Amino acid sequence: MRPSRLLPLVLALLKFLSGYLVASSAYELHRDEYLYLNYGQHLAWGYIEVPPLTALQSWLTLAMGGGYFWVKFWPLLWGSLTVYVVARATQRLGGGTWAVVLAGLCYLIGGFARLNFLFQPNSFEVFAFTLVCYGLIRYQQRPVPQLLYGVGLVLGLALLNKYSTLFFLAALMGSLLLTPARRVLGTRAFWVGAGLALLLWLPNVVWQLRHGIPFLHHMQELHDTQLVNVSPANFWKDQLLMCVPALWVWVPGLLALLFYAPFRPYRAVGLIYCLGLLILTVLHGKSYYALGYYPILFAAGAVWWEQRLVHWPSAGRWLRPALLALPFLIMIPLYPFLTTLYAPARLEQLGKKYRGTGVLRWEDGQDHAIPQDFADMLGWQELADKTWQAYQALPDSTRARTLIKCDNYGQAGAINYYNRNRPMPAAASFNGSYLYWLPSRPAQPYRHLLLVGEGNPAELTPYFQEFRKVGEVTNPYAIERGTTIYLGTSPDSTLLARAYREHQEEVAKWEGNGISLGRTAPAAAGR
Repeated sequence: MRPSRLLPLVLALLKFLSGYLVASSAYELHRDEYLYLNYGQHLAWGYIEVPPLTALQSWLTLAMGGGYFWVKFWPLLWGSLTVYVVARATQRLGGGTWAVVLAGLCYLIGGFARLNFLFQPNSFEVFAFTLVCYGLIRYQQRPVPQLLYGVGLVLGLALLNKYSTLFFLAALMGSLLLTPARRVLGTRAFWVGAGLALLLWLPNVVWQLRHGIPFLHHMQELHDTQLVNVSPANFWKDQLLMCVPALWVWVPGLLALLFYAPFRPYRAVGLIYCLGLLILTVLHGKSYYALGYYPILFAAGAVWWEQRLVHWPSAGRWLRPALLALPFLIMIPLYPFLTTLYAPARLEQLGKKYRGTGVLRWEDGQDHAIPQDFADMLGWQELADKTWQAYQALPDSTRARTLIKCDNYGQAGAINYYNRNRPMPAAASFNGSYLYWLPSRPAQPYRHLLLVGEGNPAELTPYFQEFRKVGEVTNPYAIERGTTIYLGTSPDSTLLARAYREHQEEVAKWEGNGISLGRTAPAAAGR
């Protein structure tokens, strides 16, 4: 194998292995990971939160046993492929070994370390955006139709992965129209690639139309509950913070793509960043939505530095090793917040120095003891085990006639994940895609209800023969701390009727935004 191909592979392997080596056993899976894993048991062409590509990965993960290795395999795979593409892009832009190592380090050390540790659609999104930019660079160097076909396929898969790809597409089209690269729009290969992207996305579009376009309601709810707390100032502060170890690389990389004469053919790639970040700023997008726009800037910045240092031979002898060491030096104080190496108590102590920087800010806009992503990885197995114990304590004769209903998708997903090999009914919820997975009302009434996170004794006691608390999450660092488990025996039929009526009303909220193409019963949609 040629040395030029070996180094990108080495960086990719380093990325993959490091993801498993810096994880603390004090943490569990993330709230969102439980939801996405549950997709694998309800394969469909769409979900309330995201399109179906994640569900395929979930199905494969569960088919392999659903263990920790396979859950983390996918984000680490996409992260490894991303650093490989960054390294190859660096070489395509004229970079040598030093530039490849620098660009690779910028990706390995930064906000991507945490992103590529979580089983979420974000890792594939970053990979797809980077690969599209790499495809545009290669096309400018050698305009063969196959490259545009490949770009179309990648964009089609990206649309099956996250709807935020639409913002990237808007930035991509705008950058093409504003630069000489617009001539690609007149080629047959461009429109064939666009057709391939649309063809891949079409099943999900049909699913959205068939279900009344729940994506619109999801975006409105996301805006009202989370994005409203994202100010442009905090968004841009986070941009600097997420990639701060590479700040001195991606900023020159962006400027080089826009103004550096040797990179003039690739100006559209630089404009993708400008337009994409402008769109996210105006729409109050979450900070990490922008991560997919950065990796290609690492490649451009590393090559720019390497070419500058050629003109400074005496300074270059000490600048080269210094510039490689700089990301490590910058990363040291931020390292505890990029990986799960430190247990929560230790992380809380370290975090006291970082209040006001944004690393401890949750979606409510306030600072907390540990970052939200870390708090979202605690307390889940405790909740699942206590729910299982409550279920096991029920009489054998009536145990099967039990409905487990949770307040949110994290609770339901965790209970289903940790109890996946136990003889226990799946937990349900009216939150997110669980709306489509609620079991049909049985002919023989439920004998027991296990209510997770929503037991209100003052309101509910009159509807049961017996109603009592049987468990509670006690982990002091968990977001779910204080979440209760209530057992209700012999529920009143009016309560069950009201619950199923509320379920139908909630489904109607999500499906009331567009055309319904022959929808049947809501409970069957996710099957």
